[in-house]
Amino acid sequence: MDATDIVASVWVVLIIFLSLLSNVVVLICFLYNPEIRKQVPGLFILNLTFCNLLLSVSNMPLTLVGLITTGYPGGSGFCQFVGFLDTFLTTNSMLSMAALSIDRWVAVVFPLSYHSRIRHRDAVVALAYTWIHSLCFSTVATCRSWVGYDHLYASCTLCNARAKGAGTQFIIFTVALHSLTFLLTLIVLCVTYWKVLKVARFHCKRIDVITMQTLMLLVDIHPSVRQKCLDEQKRRRQRATKKISTFIGTFVVCFTPHVITRIVEVFSPGPISPHWGVLSKCLAYSKAASDPFVYSLLRHQYRKTCNLLANKVLKRSPLNSSSLRTENT
Repeated sequence: MDATDIVASVWVVLIIFLSLLSNVVVLICFLYNPEIRKQVPGLFILNLTFCNLLLSVSNMPLTLVGLITTGYPGGSGFCQFVGFLDTFLTTNSMLSMAALSIDRWVAVVFPLSYHSRIRHRDAVVALAYTWIHSLCFSTVATCRSWVGYDHLYASCTLCNARAKGAGTQFIIFTVALHSLTFLLTLIVLCVTYWKVLKVARFHCKRIDVITMQTLMLLVDIHPSVRQKCLDEQKRRRQRATKKISTFIGTFVVCFTPHVITRIVEVFSPGPISPHWGVLSKCLAYSKAASDPFVYSLLRHQYRKTCNLLANKVLKRSPLNSSSLRTENT
């Protein structure tokens, strides 16, 4: 092992630990809080959490073994099964993010008719599509023996070397896979969150007008209070932009290098550095660790549930914990 492999191995270990911990916390919150279970987005988050957990206990450890031993982890059949999971889980998680963005768009743009437009039945249909879509691509790749251990990514995944004989068929499959998963999800994310941002900015402008009119009427207001209102007004305008930038930014940063590497590998005859291949794979794995924070744990309902669970474990009431925080401050 060289220094790069050591750094990559440590990175994978940290990703596995953080991904398991954060996704398990999301799962516990989902099981503990009935209000979260009643919400339609909870089904998409549960599916995303399931994919991330399975990826963390199957593909990531084998990548770690591949980095440490610089060799083939397990038998051919086992590696093909793990490669099947890699394609299935990655595709499924991407489509789950697209479903979450569509749900958020409907909730923000059509708030009064949201419950009639998005129901649990609709969520189940959307999840069924994500599973069928993911199963089709992963099954085709496995049946055609296009999955196996790839030294470029140090993992069991779609392997360009095993598909050399397929030629054009594998090229069409690769382009179709990434066009109908990564590119489709990216377009959905950009379109839906752009519409959400437009609505958020419109509401911010309305609130800003009311705030400025109120400040003009309150002649005797203290300058510090006026400045605090203006600061809150500025933070309000930035809040929606930051959230949407996080949703799209994490997706692009984590998945784009790996997808581009896949496309370049298919069309370019020249070799690609294994260090870059492992780096792009680790970035894709990082999405499994960031998803719980992006979609769940930073939301008020999940934070509240985590606080209740922590208080229950520590055997203290929420009132006592809040009084303790007050005394400490």
